[in-house]
Amino acid sequence: MIILVTGANGQLGMSLRERQDALPGDWLFTDVEELDITDAAAVRNLVKERGIDVIVNCAGYTNVEKAEDESALAHRLNAEAVGNLASALKETGGLLVHISTDYVFGGEVVNTPIPEEHPTSPQGVYARSKWEGEEVVRATGVRYLMIRTAWLYSEYGHNFVKTMLRLTREKPSLKVVMDQVGSPTYAGDLADVIIRLLKEGKEGLYHYTNEGLCSWFDFAKAIAAVAGQTACDIQPCRSDEFPSKVQRPAYSVLDKRKIRQECGLKIPHWTESLKVCLGKLLH
Repeated sequence: MIILVTGANGQLGMSLRERQDALPGDWLFTDVEELDITDAAAVRNLVKERGIDVIVNCAGYTNVEKAEDESALAHRLNAEAVGNLASALKETGGLLVHISTDYVFGGEVVNTPIPEEHPTSPQGVYARSKWEGEEVVRATGVRYLMIRTAWLYSEYGHNFVKTMLRLTREKPSLKVVMDQVGSPTYAGDLADVIIRLLKEGKEGLYHYTNEGLCSWFDFAKAIAAVAGQTACDIQPCRSDEFPSKVQRPAYSVLDKRKIRQECGLKIPHWTESLKVCLGKLLH
């Protein structure tokens, strides 16, 4: 099996690099320097020339706020480029592993974990572009494994955990929103799950995050506590104290019963995975 990972320098791509020995096959890791996924011809040529069986698409436009000003770029990366990958694999019978987001549910108020079949209601440019990406995958008829996830963090790149580590070192006090609730997800755990689903030949749509839920305020407090950086006074605040162009989901906890039942998966609680990540970051 020949596996292409796009966006390989991002959080999930780097986590897959670490774990490639867990899935026998030839892995090819590319980022925009090696492969521009918005170039349909380049994608098609690489898939055919290298005999790619699986593409794990870790690429995408992820700056939720900035997407409001760069809607064309967000759409190109999160929808059109996904169509290029899907179309190339449709021609060869390959499998596309596509990563989507809890943001596809942002427009409706819910208070229970959201299952895969729940109607989508994306709000804002980023959310709509990711939803369009999902629709493009389905429309091509390609074989796919699609995973919606949320609140991703890792040892790599820019993310909430690394930001909070820095701010709680530098600042005497900090305000963090407490009226947005979700499930933090360690990219290492998501990478493990992708490899397991590929080994088991799974296809279709799944939700995956770490277990449990919290607000961003709770998450920040936990990060500081585990890191031993407790001098910073972290206080809760409401979202409207930080004006934003984007309506972020107030509750976006994803229901993971399907992946647990079909795969016999034991999913780590977010607090346990946070300790794993911080153990790597701080030592």
